[in-house]
Amino acid sequence: MSTIESQNVTDYPNSNTIFMVWKLHDSPQLKDAFQNLCALVLNLNNSGFNRFPDSRVSCVMGIGAEAWKKLELPTPAPKELANFKEIKGEKHTAVSTPGDLHFHLRADNKSLIFDMAIEISKLLKPVAESILEIHGFKYWDARSILGFVDGTENPHGDDRDYFAKIGDEDLQYKGGSYLFVQKYLHNMDAWKSLTKEDQEKVIGRSKENDIEMSDDVKPSNSHIALANIEGENGEELKIVRDNMPFGNPSTNEFGTYFISYASTFTTTNKMLTNMFIGNPPGNYDRILDFSTAVTGTLFFVPTRNMLDDFSG
Repeated sequence: MSTIESQNVTDYPNSNTIFMVWKLHDSPQLKDAFQNLCALVLNLNNSGFNRFPDSRVSCVMGIGAEAWKKLELPTPAPKELANFKEIKGEKHTAVSTPGDLHFHLRADNKSLIFDMAIEISKLLKPVAESILEIHGFKYWDARSILGFVDGTENPHGDDRDYFAKIGDEDLQYKGGSYLFVQKYLHNMDAWKSLTKEDQEKVIGRSKENDIEMSDDVKPSNSHIALANIEGENGEELKIVRDNMPFGNPSTNEFGTYFISYASTFTTTNKMLTNMFIGNPPGNYDRILDFSTAVTGTLFFVPTRNMLDDFSG
């Protein structure tokens, strides 16, 4: 039995990132193009690592529920792969938006992922439409544009594999991962109108040193209080985030691209429910008063072995 090789879902955040979402056309060339695409993704990763072993370069491809059907990929499909259902709270909504293929490109050197994006786009343009492209970057010491460190609760070591990749509970898709993404836009004028102390209450951490507030001080509607979740028996539930900030100062558009890899989408969905509906209901995540989700799409990340099979 061959060794299962996952895509690079547990790589740590990098200095430069390109995120792309594509929608497939009904084209007679689609299946051939997809075969070539799977081969290209494998080639880009192998070539990037061999040519620039210290660049931490990778290309991760995710496939949406509709694309899985359209491309006639293995059945049954991954059991939690479906179109994301919006989560509507009293004030804020985690919207659902379409997407067939998602690409997560990262490297220390932006030239590498820029060339990767060109090759992927060249192959896909005859059979698909680009519906989102975001160029993210590392902001200071891994902070979001809001000024707070992002991703402090990420798992480390072996826990990254445990929380990000499917295990023995689904042998057909073992080593795969559920990928969920949201593009958030920040109202920086409203955010900057808050004092530093009030900003810290929204997040649940100190701004300068990234220290979590104690439970008796931390507001119950702070981001940390609602985004950190537990299972029915009090066990810790985590996802692997690789969020990246982006922005265009001249147009005053600033945001965060939220991206998570998880062994089960149920975990991510529970976190989103806490944030948007609240725990208890109505006690929603205060950060949503300043950050609006304008996209929301679920994908499945097959293993490299599966990509090899798909490539024919």
